Amino acid sequence: MPAAQITLFKLLCRRRLYVLALLTVFFALTLLPCFAFQHSGMPRTQRHESHHEIFQLEDEWRTAVLKADIPALDALLADDYISITAGGALQSKEQTLDSLRSGATHFTSIEISDRRVRFYGTTALVTSKAVVSGKHAGDDLSGSYRYTRVYVKNAQGDWKIVSFETSRIHLPGESD
Repeated sequence: MPAAQITLFKLLCRRRLYVLALLTVFFALTLLPCFAFQHSGMPRTQRHESHHEIFQLEDEWRTAVLKADIPALDALLADDYISITAGGALQSKEQTLDSLRSGATHFTSIEISDRRVRFYGTTALVTSKAVVSGKHAGDDLSGSYRYTRVYVKNAQGDWKIVSFETSRIHLPGESD
């Protein structure tokens, strides 16, 4: 190989290594903080305990909704709780409790699956699938839903539900 080609080849190899090094640094700086933030330095034992606590609170929420147990729901929901229904309506804590208290919303079954919990400091994000049977204002709510519920640990160390959003899962060809 002529000397000019060897020099060009060496430059290209160096350039590729330089680009590869830059990409490695870029991904390390952008992705590693994401993984670190997700667990936010929470010790493994504490993460496990918090995970168990959230699963237990999710079960308490399900039982309280099925029984329309207003005092239990009142204790689970933060004062500034906000819900986004499958229809896109916003509901405050009081509106949610009033709807269950009056019987306007009534659930006969809620089957939960595919539950996942992620932690971000003192915030827990829960995603799940729910198959429900029930009614709201006379309309049938029965069907499959995906939901996201957000818990925040307050100053007293209690987990409170601050937000809930649900979306109906539509089967192919099914309409609203």
